Amino acid sequence: MRSQSPSQAFYILIISQFLGTALWFAGNAVLPQLQNVYAWQADALGHLTSSVQLGFILGTLALSISGSTDRYSPSKIFFLSSILGAISNALVLFDLSSYNLAIVSRFSTGFCLAGIYPVGMKIASDWSESGLGHWLGSLVGALVLGTSFPHFIKLVPGFIQPEIVLAVVSGLAVVGGILVWLLIPDGPFRKTSTRFSLADLTHIFNKASFRSPALGYFGHMWEVYGFWAFVPWLISAYNNSSDHDISVSLWAFIIIAAGAAGCIVGGLLSQRIESKLIAALALASSGTCCLLSPILFQFSTEVFLGIMIFWGCMVAADSPQFSALVAVNAPQEVRGSAITITTCMGFAITIASIQLLNYCQTFVAPEYLFLLLAPGPVFGVIALYWKTKGKP
Repeated sequence: MRSQSPSQAFYILIISQFLGTALWFAGNAVLPQLQNVYAWQADALGHLTSSVQLGFILGTLALSISGSTDRYSPSKIFFLSSILGAISNALVLFDLSSYNLAIVSRFSTGFCLAGIYPVGMKIASDWSESGLGHWLGSLVGALVLGTSFPHFIKLVPGFIQPEIVLAVVSGLAVVGGILVWLLIPDGPFRKTSTRFSLADLTHIFNKASFRSPALGYFGHMWEVYGFWAFVPWLISAYNNSSDHDISVSLWAFIIIAAGAAGCIVGGLLSQRIESKLIAALALASSGTCCLLSPILFQFSTEVFLGIMIFWGCMVAADSPQFSALVAVNAPQEVRGSAITITTCMGFAITIASIQLLNYCQTFVAPEYLFLLLAPGPVFGVIALYWKTKGKP
């Protein structure tokens, strides 16, 4: 039965977003095992993660330039992207020992994710013109939970082998795509567009009401994926610092998944408090954690994990609020492309921060590495409230 109300569409979309975005960190979850067995280099983490991001960037750029999300049914794009993403993720199973094949698999998976994450937000905006902060909070929460889920799968007895983890994640993505295709028709507020040009985006970014949250979002993106990618690394470094024995998979899942709670709570608060303020508070909180990161290794296990969970919660809580602000302030006829190109630019920034951490991890002490993420939240908060010239 196809959805007839916004609430039905949103709930189905949230489930599908969770299932589809499990593809994102599937490679990261199995990487430690592959490194140990096949002697891959230490910098494989940064390169594999950046491959996903680069694929995602090119995918979002292709969708934006073609205007596909505004010209064609976003539900069909979501479905096709989920199927192709599942195939791309499973590609590495042909030869688990091949690092080059893993890079190709991760890149193509990222390309397909461009038709899942931003297109999911487009579908949400097509079903509601108000209260987007609340719904996008749940939607991005599903993304965060999906991102952390491969770490959880490894904790299930009988699912620890890399090939099983990758196969399960691909299967989940297929289910998510089918749900959207069969159950979510085009929303009542969708407007089709017959043309798209980069000039449209230039006009959009000239609007201060759009530019401010977009720049704030870019600051957020400098931090969030670098944090997520290196959480397992940081836990391992903490274990090595004082002979602690924290389960890396379990706590990486909990810390990253805490962001889902932050997104949902932020979404609920957005019904009473403006999204701009919620985003600023979350950015300031995660930025403070960045600045305090050098003293994390001095704390007991309980305090260390408590701070990391709080950080994981705050690092993602602002994302749906930025998405809502961007969606609301973009013209309806090019809204899908505006959301997609902004997401594309944000993910280009994540490659820079991930590669910076990847390069510096070899000579910067672990307790100081996450200081490199602090400029993002600082810039984001300033961008949100800095008064600049431009159309309102």
